[in-house]
Amino acid sequence: MIEILADTPILTLFVVIALGTVLGSIPFGPLRFGPAGALFVGLAVGALDPRLGEGLGLVQTVGLALFVYTIGLAAGPSFVREFKRQYKLYIGATVILVAMAALAVVAGKFFGVDAGMIGGMYAGVLTATPALAAAQDALGGAMNPAVGYSIAYPVGVIVTMIALTILARMRFPATNDPAHAASEGLVNTTAIVDTPMRVSEIPGIASVPGTYGGSVRVSYIRRNGHTSVAHPAQELLPGDAIVIVGYPEAVDTAVDALGHASDLNLTEDRSEVDFQWILVSDSRLAGRSIADLYIPLRFGAIVTRIRRGDEVMLAEAEAEVQLGDRLLVVSPVSALDSIKDYLGNSEKENTEVDYMTAGMGIALGIALGLITLPIGGAAVALGSAAGPMVVGIWLGYLERTGPFVWGMPTSANLTIRQFGLVIFLATVGLSSGQMFAATAFSAEGIKVGLIAGVLLAVMLVALAFVGRTLGLSMPRTAGAMAGFVGQPALLTHAQSLVDDPRTNSGYSALFAIAMIIKILAVQAVVIM
Repeated sequence: MIEILADTPILTLFVVIALGTVLGSIPFGPLRFGPAGALFVGLAVGALDPRLGEGLGLVQTVGLALFVYTIGLAAGPSFVREFKRQYKLYIGATVILVAMAALAVVAGKFFGVDAGMIGGMYAGVLTATPALAAAQDALGGAMNPAVGYSIAYPVGVIVTMIALTILARMRFPATNDPAHAASEGLVNTTAIVDTPMRVSEIPGIASVPGTYGGSVRVSYIRRNGHTSVAHPAQELLPGDAIVIVGYPEAVDTAVDALGHASDLNLTEDRSEVDFQWILVSDSRLAGRSIADLYIPLRFGAIVTRIRRGDEVMLAEAEAEVQLGDRLLVVSPVSALDSIKDYLGNSEKENTEVDYMTAGMGIALGIALGLITLPIGGAAVALGSAAGPMVVGIWLGYLERTGPFVWGMPTSANLTIRQFGLVIFLATVGLSSGQMFAATAFSAEGIKVGLIAGVLLAVMLVALAFVGRTLGLSMPRTAGAMAGFVGQPALLTHAQSLVDDPRTNSGYSALFAIAMIIKILAVQAVVIM
């Protein structure tokens, strides 16, 4: 059997991926290893024979590039949008990551642990797979960083889960981070108009082009027994019945300004006006705002909500549409088919990837990664880990440049990302198995595990202190803590403890910037 696997590397790779997926799905208490299961199975298989890890370098790099580029594309819009508001948190996390790298070097020298192992430990305890690749590249393809990574990885996840559980019991003043109305979800209420005004004059209306924000929209209007779609510029008259969609407190404010609430349910009668979720799959619409779609002018319809992945948002006028979004459209029945044609509404197109722009983006990222910066007597580069991520973040923010659409449908992005990750981790495990078997359970391996746990615990306390000092809420700090380490299971754990959208925002804010800092810092760790 070993001979067959050694002679057929592609067979070995996919056997490891399959078995790793099984291992990754097994719960160990609240912990699941997920894609990292491929790493541990790869280590076990690679330990059987050194030939099983040979000749996988190109495949490993391809998997890594796919993984980091798609992460960048997905993180780009929120990263750039949130930068101004959360830059102090970015700075605090950067200082902590650099301090952690410096302490890792000191601890490694004090305990006599190899620099490569310490670099892998730094990447592993922070679950930073691209940083592992950067450490290996900096050492000319050495395997010992992968050993340190595999020892520290479960330590990082477990310590962070414990820290999140403790943090969830605390209450922060949150002086600079009040709860957003979105935390209460979207509701709709029927109101009877007593005070005439235009739809665009309703307090908190989110349908005025050129205006960011907003917390309510108007969808249906019934006048003189006839139901139609409310146009953003329409004049509302006394006696009109309208449906207001938005966040609870804002809806109540809008109702009070217009008149009074009613028990009528205008959505029950779908003979004249209907509503449907419609998929955006036409690449020509990617990056356009809701206002720029001109749905009211083209079709006499209105978009009230956007579903992106598992998140449902109010359709603000300046909210940008991404491929794979589903829009809740309230429309005259006769116009629905035309709107579907306009938006695309194709599940097939939603799974397709523009390989021209994907190839261009990854190529630009690899090229950026080749640029080296001299630091002292050494050279540091973004490499194939951070280069594609940085370019992905920028292109994800741009969404499109003229005819080039850089973004991917969410489902396609997630699929490619996971596939690239398991390929990378499986190949790393296979190539590092021999050294892992010889080192992991030695005195040096135990030292690595202890250093990882102590360092991470101290840094997480420091991050919680930064969050409290900056006046952030506990939910956002918990999300930031999960993003600081970066394992998706940690976000899931945080969300199970804290039901607040600020948790996801905190995770998104730190995940990308922390990953880039880890990639750069780990190169300094292994060469010192």
